[in-house]
Amino acid sequence: MRTQDLRAGIVMMVATTIIFALQDGISRHLAAQYNTYMVVMVRYWFFALFVIAMVMRRPGGLGVALRAHHPWLQSLRALLLVAEIYVMIFAFVHLGLIDTHAVFICYPLLVAALSGPILGERVGWRRWVAIGIGFLGVLVILQPGGGMFSLTAAIPLAAAAMFAVYGLLTRYVARQDAGEVSFFWTGIVGAIFATLVGMWFWQPMSAPDWGWMALLCLTAVAGHGLLIRAYEVAEASALQPFAYLQLVWGAALGMSVFGDTLRPNVVAGAAIVASAGLFTLWRARKAAA
Repeated sequence: MRTQDLRAGIVMMVATTIIFALQDGISRHLAAQYNTYMVVMVRYWFFALFVIAMVMRRPGGLGVALRAHHPWLQSLRALLLVAEIYVMIFAFVHLGLIDTHAVFICYPLLVAALSGPILGERVGWRRWVAIGIGFLGVLVILQPGGGMFSLTAAIPLAAAAMFAVYGLLTRYVARQDAGEVSFFWTGIVGAIFATLVGMWFWQPMSAPDWGWMALLCLTAVAGHGLLIRAYEVAEASALQPFAYLQLVWGAALGMSVFGDTLRPNVVAGAAIVASAGLFTLWRARKAAA
């Protein structure tokens, strides 16, 4: 039985949101200058080296890390994460940090909707109503018939769906696999896939941008390591409300660095989505209690 520590989990989740927002800003900068597939590939090279060094320091080394109870699910979640990163970076460049994050924050609603078929959890009618209201909030953000609505604007929805499934699979495999095992499979499988794609898109990079690339690599390792560890020490339903802070940090970074605009419909829609998400989490905790 693993020790639960809600306070530590909350601290790690808040730190994760800050790191992810910084990571998103760096990714947007680099993807505007270089090919996205190359940027993700180099990031995963560092990630893979780090996880190999980490597991080699643990008892059992690589042998223990490789012996996952769910190797296919571990591989699937790693591939989903790489695909989600591709999609999100594309959205950052074409939509900006604010609009992308405003749509992406619907992923907790997707977690609630998919927790039944993936984790076998029961979702009551109240949570289904909240999920429906949350997606009305997404429509407020997208403004069908005008505003930002387009196929490009809907892309963060695809990223949200992938990240929701990734989070649910992380919770599922954490029932038997330690965080180090999940971290190892995320890094190694992700690096293999990212290399198979990115090696065809290599571009020369300037010295200052290599510095930004190094920082991107560090934030990737720190962010996902903290996320995995947070889910180990605290219930996901208790931590999920704090994930909405990434919208705050992302909006601040988008406005101050990239000149993004915070439009009224985005604020209103994001508030609806966040409120619906928080309600579904509250109902989930109440049902569990």
